[in-house]
Amino acid sequence: MQNKFAILFDMDGVLVDSEPVIEAAAIAGLLEYGISAKPQDFTPFIGAGEDKYIGGVAEKYGVPYKLDMKARVYQIFLELVPLKLKVYDGVIELLNRWHSEGVKMALASSADRIKIDANLRVAGINPSLFSAIISGEDVINKKPSPDIYLLAASRIGANPQDCIVIEDALNGIQAAKAAGMKCVAIATSFEKAVLKNEKPDLIYNKISDAVNIFENTQVFDWGN
Repeated sequence: MQNKFAILFDMDGVLVDSEPVIEAAAIAGLLEYGISAKPQDFTPFIGAGEDKYIGGVAEKYGVPYKLDMKARVYQIFLELVPLKLKVYDGVIELLNRWHSEGVKMALASSADRIKIDANLRVAGINPSLFSAIISGEDVINKKPSPDIYLLAASRIGANPQDCIVIEDALNGIQAAKAAGMKCVAIATSFEKAVLKNEKPDLIYNKISDAVNIFENTQVFDWGN
C-alpha cells in the first residue's frame, strides 16, 4: 500500500545540519563586501535559496546584491563543509530502508546544485537513492512558491496529493502546502511553536522519528 506514496525531502536542516555552515560562510563572504551580518539576519530567508538568503541580507544593509557575492560565499562554504557538516542521526538508515521498500523519493532543495552535491558527498548519502534531485536552479520561483515541489513530483511521476514533503523551514512548509501536498516539519531550524503557525500535518523533533510515517493513519488518510 505505502509504495503509492512519494517522499519529497528538503536537504538543509532535514538530511544534514548545514544551516550553521552556510550561515558562517555567508557572514564571512558578506563581510568582504562591507556587510557585518548577524546570524539572525538570515532567519527569514532560510529555505528560500542562496540568492535570497545572501541577497536579502545584503539588501537589508543597503548593499545591492550581486551574483559574485553568492560565488564567494560558496567558495567559503566548500572549504568549511568537509570540516563542519553533520548528517543527522538515522538519515542514511531511513533513506536506505525506504529505497529498499520501493518508496519513491526525491530531493528538492532551493540550494544550487554545487551545494547539494557537496552536502551529499560529505554526508555519505548516495544520490542514486533519489529518483530525482531538483535544485533551486531548476525553477524560477523558489520556496515559498510551490514550483520546486510540483516539479519534483512530476519528475518522479507522483501526484501532488500523494506526496509527503519533509521540511524544516517556514518557506518550505508554505511551498508544500501551496503544492497541495502533506507536510512533515522537523524542528531543527525553528521551534515547534513557530512551525505550528504554518500548520504542517506533523511535527517531529528529528527526522529519524519519521521512520513509521506510513503507519500514522490518524493524520494521513492512505486510502486502500
